Amino acid sequence: MRVIAGEFRSRQLQAPRGMATRPTSDRLRETLFNVLGPRIDGAHFVDLYAGSGAVGIEALSRGAASCVFAEKAGPALAAVRANLAALKIGAGYQVETRGVVQALEAMAKTAAKLGKPQIADIVFLDPPYEAEEEYESTLRTLARLHVQLLDAGSLVVAEHNRKKSLPARVGVLERTRVLEQGDAALSFYRLAAQEPDEPVS
Repeated sequence: MRVIAGEFRSRQLQAPRGMATRPTSDRLRETLFNVLGPRIDGAHFVDLYAGSGAVGIEALSRGAASCVFAEKAGPALAAVRANLAALKIGAGYQVETRGVVQALEAMAKTAAKLGKPQIADIVFLDPPYEAEEEYESTLRTLARLHVQLLDAGSLVVAEHNRKKSLPARVGVLERTRVLEQGDAALSFYRLAAQEPDEPVS
């Protein structure tokens, strides 16, 4: 596993010990960032279920202004911190060790205290493929907290098993694209032009 492009191009990354974490493949990561293109430069990136931190580190390598790594599993946290240290990334990131929902709520609370949105330009989520409830709870939390966390230009990208599609709409989040590669798929969401009549739970 390596950084594909940018400042840390070709540098090797450490994967978490054990079999509980499934890192995003280099090929799929390259596809993702080819799609994201120039929007990465200067972006505020959020890497949920960060695992090794490879996706967020790729974003920083390609010029993202900041990244929040959200991960609570011990081996994965150790890998994230080891990779950041090995690359000598000393600033521009935050490691959030609470669960993903709690991390997003903390970000929203900080934004409310500051009296301004804490805009996430790109949110990437990659829970274990079999943890279907994690996809739903995370997307619903992002929809519920969208005023504090997202704006019209924000993009939410979920990596999932190609055979298990995600909903076309979750609250104010509307799926705009699905990209399949091998056994994996990437679902892209943006804020819908109009909010649904039903409340977001």
